[in-house]
Amino acid sequence: MLANLFSVEMWERFSFYGMQGILLYYMYFSVTDGGLGIEESTATGLIGAYGGGVYLSTILGAWLADRVLGSERVLFYSAAMIMCGHIALAVLPGASGLAVGLVLVGVGSGGVKANATSLVGTLYAEGDQRRDAGFSLFYMGINTGALVGPLVTGFLQQDWGFHVGFGAAAAGMAIGLTQYALTRKNLPPSASVVPNPLPQEQRVRYLLIGVGVLGALALALLTGLIDAGDLPVVMAGAAVVAAIAYFALLLGSPRVDALERSRVLSFIPLFLASAAFWALYQQQFTVIALYSEQSLNRDILGWTMPPSFVQSINPVFIVIFAGVFAAVWTKMGSRQPSSPMKMAGGLVLMGVAFLAFIPFAGDGPHGTPLMALVAILLLFTFAELFLSPTGLSLSTKLAPKAFRTQMVALLFLSVSIGTTFAGILAGYYREDNQVPYFSVIGLSGIGLGLLLALCVPLLRRSMRGVT
Repeated sequence: MLANLFSVEMWERFSFYGMQGILLYYMYFSVTDGGLGIEESTATGLIGAYGGGVYLSTILGAWLADRVLGSERVLFYSAAMIMCGHIALAVLPGASGLAVGLVLVGVGSGGVKANATSLVGTLYAEGDQRRDAGFSLFYMGINTGALVGPLVTGFLQQDWGFHVGFGAAAAGMAIGLTQYALTRKNLPPSASVVPNPLPQEQRVRYLLIGVGVLGALALALLTGLIDAGDLPVVMAGAAVVAAIAYFALLLGSPRVDALERSRVLSFIPLFLASAAFWALYQQQFTVIALYSEQSLNRDILGWTMPPSFVQSINPVFIVIFAGVFAAVWTKMGSRQPSSPMKMAGGLVLMGVAFLAFIPFAGDGPHGTPLMALVAILLLFTFAELFLSPTGLSLSTKLAPKAFRTQMVALLFLSVSIGTTFAGILAGYYREDNQVPYFSVIGLSGIGLGLLLALCVPLLRRSMRGVT
């Protein structure tokens, strides 16, 4: 059964990153080049809003699993939704196909992300020594899909057009969904359990609330009250409001004692640091995508590499170095840096990575050497491995006993906010202002990392024994 979940997640990541690898180019390339001709800054903002929406949707996916359907059914329906979204991008023309496709893929991806990991956990009893190995294989599936997806869709887009590339993403998701549909009955009974069922009399009320929210959003878009350029700000605002509500819930609950409340308070600056980190890191899909198409020398022995191939570099490094980092921390034991210090290091490294672009700015017709960008993305990877697994682990360690899931949801909200801001910030990037842009972004990352490092002694006191 692990192989089945491995396959579903691999194909979902294949389709997600394959689509994302060519999505920005589809938006801003001219109509004559097969794109939609959307203004560059608007396109990058939409990419950020879409990415933020995916992480917001994880909260909805987790809630539906816990209160209404159970993880197994939410995963199945979410995967089907993703496939339909890719089909919409492949066959529906213009802005209508873009809108329908991104909504379906965004909400569906949130549902898969929220429940696939949970289902892997149901395969192993408590104390089963195979659990860590199982999750390692599952993680390999994620990165295998993320590696291969942009290569396939980028190759197809370059030779046959964007819609064929989106069609490949749809086909990949269809393969994973079909395999899952044929074997889902083999999952343990706990996979279908609804842990905290929503009373029947409340279901209609929640359904009406959901329909009302979607209707109001659709009306705002149709009437022009909100246009495409406003969506990133709206998405960021929604994530910020949700985060404030979550913190208020945790800090105000009578089920949280004084020690736990202190730990929740210590998580606030770490939450902000995480959001800042993802605002820089997720520019792989905005600024780095633009840079790869406009300023990178992609000539390899007379063959021009599609710019989407750049999106496959980071997954290769993750596969290579994730185990290395885990081994180093294990070897260091009690001598390893504290969790907040690791997160500070991740921010500093992200800032250094952006400053590393400056020597290559304005390289003229020859463009930035491919290996230079590979080296910069290696810094991105090291920064991610400093901060991302650390933040996930810390969110579980600082969580009150009664609100463990909500604390993890808070971490995803920081990713949502950061991803949305990655799109907003990219609106200030242009090919002719690379040095000031990379300087400001880089120095900001370093400055925030150093500020967090200075706060570590205070944070460790507030964390009350958590390291």
